[in-house]
Amino acid sequence: MYKSTRGYEKLVSSSYAIINGLAEDKGLYVPFKIHKLKNSLEYLAGLPYEELAFCILKEFLDDFCDDDLRDCIYKAYDKKFEDNKILQIKSISNTHFLELYHGPTLAFKDVALCLFPYLLNKALINNKQKENILILTATSGDTGKAALEGFSDIPRIKIAVLYPKDGTSLIQKLQMITHRSNNSLVISLNGNFDDAQNCIKNILNDSKIKKEFNDNGFILSSANSINIGRLFPQIVYYFYAYGNLLNKNIIKHNEKINIVVPTGNFGNILSAYYAKKLGLPINKLICASNENNVLFDFINTGIYDRRRILKVTNSPSMDILISSNLERLLYDLSNEDSILIKNLMNSLEIQGFYEIPKSLKEKLNEIFYSDFATEKESINAINKVYKNFNYLIDPHTAVAYSVYEKYKEKTKDKTQTIIASTASPFKFPKTILQGLNVNTSNINDIEALNVLSKKTTLPIPTSLKNLDKKPIIHNNICPKDKVLQAIENFAHIGGDLLD
Repeated sequence: MYKSTRGYEKLVSSSYAIINGLAEDKGLYVPFKIHKLKNSLEYLAGLPYEELAFCILKEFLDDFCDDDLRDCIYKAYDKKFEDNKILQIKSISNTHFLELYHGPTLAFKDVALCLFPYLLNKALINNKQKENILILTATSGDTGKAALEGFSDIPRIKIAVLYPKDGTSLIQKLQMITHRSNNSLVISLNGNFDDAQNCIKNILNDSKIKKEFNDNGFILSSANSINIGRLFPQIVYYFYAYGNLLNKNIIKHNEKINIVVPTGNFGNILSAYYAKKLGLPINKLICASNENNVLFDFINTGIYDRRRILKVTNSPSMDILISSNLERLLYDLSNEDSILIKNLMNSLEIQGFYEIPKSLKEKLNEIFYSDFATEKESINAINKVYKNFNYLIDPHTAVAYSVYEKYKEKTKDKTQTIIASTASPFKFPKTILQGLNVNTSNINDIEALNVLSKKTTLPIPTSLKNLDKKPIIHNNICPKDKVLQAIENFAHIGGDLLD
């Protein structure tokens, strides 16, 4: 069963939590209790990815029957993934890059968002819901296309994606606005990612708006990692990576590892924290920030302060000042003190900051380390890794690598370390070329794809070829006060989704 981080007493099933996304008191759903996995790490290491996903997700989704859960998993992880491999691992010394970008949209979000639509569809059946679902998603680049791809033409579901007009890479933008399906809407917002996220949260938290949509046959939900259906599938790949190192005799049974995650909305690193609670031996979780270093400041001072100007950087998926999933972590670390969490979140919303108690900060620092990398440092990291190891990393992974280098310098820790490599370098070709000392002043991102391919002799991913030649399907540009109207218009057209 699931409960809210803000104390709402009603317990709900996993199907209900997946369908509704947010709790009625605006809190985030969390499991009533998380138990350590009964299976040994050696047993889990011997499983194919699909069966490993079943073992772990069964812990969280126990109102799904075994056959239904397996059906969802095997439908999700099929030929959509490159070479039928959900993920790959590239090892360099005691550093292991967990490549999470071999799905259809070349970003780590694919791993969860290929599965989430199937879980949601089964949840509708489990919950005997007659209404259809309208998914609302804010994106800083990667979630949008991954959600559009995952939910493309899924029966009984429509999806609206909101992205900051000048806050994504050109390739990320083209991936979204050229997406063709009968159940999707893409909106460009005059604002930044936090504005987009707030627009979606305000709609999802407004009981009058939700009733209006409900009266018209829609339940509103989200595909961001505030939804447990998005969050929990991400736990699986940390166990898979550990098992991979175990099978290769790089680590011994129960040997601890570090995990480094380039972090924005805190969902991916929270999944690693949940993996630790399930029994994965983790020494340190390393939270890597870019120049929007609100999480670095928070982990090192205990003060979360969003009262700053959001910077547009070369790692756009991390250009975030409000890390929504942090609420779940603080709830867990505070021994589920929902009153404290509610007060902290109210303070953040009204005053723009909060400070956690000293005892909570001490717990946080036992588990997490955090630092940040500048744009220049991330460019240098791209150069260093390619020059020394002939290996290409994207700007977000470069932030993580740069922070990990700082961590090693400060701590002298030689623990085997997994770095979450969250996107294909080809999604950010101009930035990568800058890291390779190639002048990009006279080319755009599309032209840069060809230059990067020739420079590295690596093929351009199929999904990015001729991206600029695809027709633009979505050319909607909205100010913040017109977003709801655009979504209402979208929901009231297109006929019956059950057809």
